[in-house]
Amino acid sequence: MSVNNKLQVNLEENLALEKWDNNDLAKVRIRLLRGHLDSVNSCQFVEDADIVFSASSDCSVKLWNFKTGESIKSFNELHNNTITQAHCKPDGSRFLSCGLDKKLKYVDVETGKCILDKNHTDFLTCCRISHNGKLISVGSDLNKSLTIYDVESGDAVYELKDYHKSTITSVKFSPSDDKVITTSRDYTAKFFDLVTSTNTISLEGHINVVADCDITNDERNCATASWDKTIGVWDVSTGMYRSKGPTVLKGSHDGSVSCCQFSNDGLLLVTGSYDNSIVVWDLVNNTQKLKLQGHTDWINAVNFSQDQKWLLSCSKDKTIRLWNLEESDKIPMVLESKKAVRVVKCTTCSKPFSLSQLEAFQDVTVCVFCRLNSPEKSWLIFNEADE
Repeated sequence: MSVNNKLQVNLEENLALEKWDNNDLAKVRIRLLRGHLDSVNSCQFVEDADIVFSASSDCSVKLWNFKTGESIKSFNELHNNTITQAHCKPDGSRFLSCGLDKKLKYVDVETGKCILDKNHTDFLTCCRISHNGKLISVGSDLNKSLTIYDVESGDAVYELKDYHKSTITSVKFSPSDDKVITTSRDYTAKFFDLVTSTNTISLEGHINVVADCDITNDERNCATASWDKTIGVWDVSTGMYRSKGPTVLKGSHDGSVSCCQFSNDGLLLVTGSYDNSIVVWDLVNNTQKLKLQGHTDWINAVNFSQDQKWLLSCSKDKTIRLWNLEESDKIPMVLESKKAVRVVKCTTCSKPFSLSQLEAFQDVTVCVFCRLNSPEKSWLIFNEADE
């Protein structure tokens, strides 16, 4: 690595303090990565969180060593204008990038060669690699188009112009890779079925731009992040959203919500905002679990590690932050009633349940359902030592 790159890279470890109504001792350890010269628009854990992947408006894509914080590889000449989004395969072997130069590039990390190089007639806003690595998708600005390419042949298998009524802001493949989910400045999200070649689901209800989306691994819930400062969690597996609409998460962000991602187990959702804050939501109670502050400009992307011990974020402030969540279960959540609670795992059924930290009895380790199954035992002393 060159001397200049070494000077650009700066790894710091600090304590980020979060203020709580009932507890002012909550702490989350962070690491700070510096090296990009402009807004960092994408970030991602790869190779089981050993590597951090990022892309920036400075036209570069970087790979970072998670442990040392050093930039171990930088691709600086792929684009000649802002990289709006980039996405890397989980094994770190290849990545996809798109930008305001109207170019889409699929690159081999080891050789640096472009496997696929596509020139479009419109600004490209978002891109994604399918989970099986066989397809790539890209969304555009003025044409409002969704294009899906076959990686092996390089051919466009779908080219859907005017797919939305306005700019496409994000694109994701469903875990089974049979659907493509998009969000748009037209206030909606859509599901395009790759088997039937039809739009099967349209999510409507936000009153401003829908900036991002994500879907749980079981494909039950889809989250939409909006500039209306709310997040919608839609039950798309049963179709309940059609009659009841989404579960709305709100009140924690003071600015537009720009990005979102579910945790691997689907019990948490992280969101980033143009108010410079990150919120981790507990989806069991539909409430804020953590609010993380430290970035000094818009949050552009967030990403959980697979083991959920770390959270990654990147910002218009040119930095990447890694937040250690290993001790987060010891930090209280704040409910609308201002009563602090924490989520613990039941020692009998292993499912999470909430427990008030203001209760007189703080040694309860069994959820209410397991207690009801053994009514002869006193719940006040019921714990894993009881036989």
